[in-house]
Amino acid sequence: MEIQKQSKRQHEFALASMTELASSSSSSSFCSDSQSVPVTARFSADNGVVELRFNRESESADSISVDVKTARKYSTGVTVQFRNKEESTAFHCAFEQWKKEVTVQGMLLTDGAVTACKSKFDDKIEPSSAKMYFHYYGQLLHQQNMLQDYVRTGTYYAAVIENRADFFGCVVVDVGAGSGILSFFAAQAGAKHVYAVEASEMAEYARKLIAGNPSLGEKITVIKGKVEEVELPEKADILISEPMGTLLVNERMLESYVIARDRFLVPNGKMFPTVGRIHMAPFSDEYLFVEIANKALFWQQQGYYGVDLTPLHASAFGGYFSQPVVDAFDPRLLVAPAISHVLDFTEIKEEDLYEIDIPLKFIASVGTRVHGLACWPAFYMFFIPCIYWLHVGTVLICSTVQRWLTTAPGAPTTHWYQLRCVLSQPLYVVAGQEITGQLRMVAHNAQSYTVYLTLSAKMWGPGAEQGGILQTSSCKLDLKEPYYRMSQPQTYAMAQDQQPHQPIHAQVPDIHIQADDLKEPELIQPPPQNLDAQVQ
Repeated sequence: MEIQKQSKRQHEFALASMTELASSSSSSSFCSDSQSVPVTARFSADNGVVELRFNRESESADSISVDVKTARKYSTGVTVQFRNKEESTAFHCAFEQWKKEVTVQGMLLTDGAVTACKSKFDDKIEPSSAKMYFHYYGQLLHQQNMLQDYVRTGTYYAAVIENRADFFGCVVVDVGAGSGILSFFAAQAGAKHVYAVEASEMAEYARKLIAGNPSLGEKITVIKGKVEEVELPEKADILISEPMGTLLVNERMLESYVIARDRFLVPNGKMFPTVGRIHMAPFSDEYLFVEIANKALFWQQQGYYGVDLTPLHASAFGGYFSQPVVDAFDPRLLVAPAISHVLDFTEIKEEDLYEIDIPLKFIASVGTRVHGLACWPAFYMFFIPCIYWLHVGTVLICSTVQRWLTTAPGAPTTHWYQLRCVLSQPLYVVAGQEITGQLRMVAHNAQSYTVYLTLSAKMWGPGAEQGGILQTSSCKLDLKEPYYRMSQPQTYAMAQDQQPHQPIHAQVPDIHIQADDLKEPELIQPPPQNLDAQVQ
């Protein structure tokens, strides 16, 4: 039972027994049975003093207590026995929560130890990164940037409203709610109640927005805190979130989404979105390569105010190529059909997101220089668990409207743009040549990933089956430190010595996905059979 009265709070547990272990000769025991007064353990906070007290009755003088704030010696030990496993677990959770509150209040034990209870988020994310992250998303200008991404916001709105039958009468948790816009969509779709969980100061703005929209706001409760730490009064039927970062995984929000699933979602509950994909294809962009390489020319000066800068040129050159490029590019720069890597949010484990390995295999559609790997994410906006079908002749009728959100080149531009990993040593390929490699992403504590890319061109032509790797190039990039180029796709004029190649168009599929699209939809159309005949 928890009691809250102004400055005093209490949390009380019934025990089976408690034995004091002050010394072997002077130990005492409190026991609880059907003929005696129950033994209790009570946490309390009164005007900043946090205390844990063991006693036989609520106001008994015969008790043992510890003032966590002012205690200077730890000469008293106790053994506590609970009536069942559930009560033991509940006590342990409460104990950890009270320790955390002491730490938040800045109460340090006098021997130098801090009674901290870190969540999963605190264990894996460095404090400075978390502070910057929540500060960024606590500002209205950044929320406006996302809200004005009408591809993003409009797709979410349409997906929720068109599937109102899935939301009607359900409890919804909005993970990382921000301004609360997705919570409003869920309320409009008829949700019974929505819990908007937001850790940044944006939670206060969300409360203001809810207060200004009372007809919908009465269904929405804002809970300020991390999903790894907060407690909810009930389980959720549906999780809704927009956890996508650059390259899908940047900012490590997907891990919080998965943790929310494990903590809050009922068995067989629905997740929105359900599936994410990372699409990848090699590209050729001579202008981008030269632009990055030329940045390091500054460090080739031998007489910069009497100082030779050339010893740092190699380091600067490598540094510029360690930045993934974020921009919107012309899909005609792709030199092979794309492949994709699928993340099923209903099945994936949090630990699976710590390190992601993606094998790469492409067939070059044109002869050109390959300057790196282009990547773009996509979300599938439907609930796989609630799809059912009725066979009426040859007609397949699904219960849900399926939508997806893509950031593909050639599609309407979003605030995510696309991402390109540029190699400092390009590869030379001919049409039909196999390109292999690996994209490896390792999470780090700055809420991002270190990206390791390797691309290799295999031998091509007669006898290639017996041949091995012809050339290999690799790079290491920090997803936390991208180069925000973010220009709109430009029409690239071909240099006189640059061979033009057949456009490889990224498909921009209709928002409505057909039943067959649930398999493995291709974003890139396959090249025509006779490429040479169509090259101008």
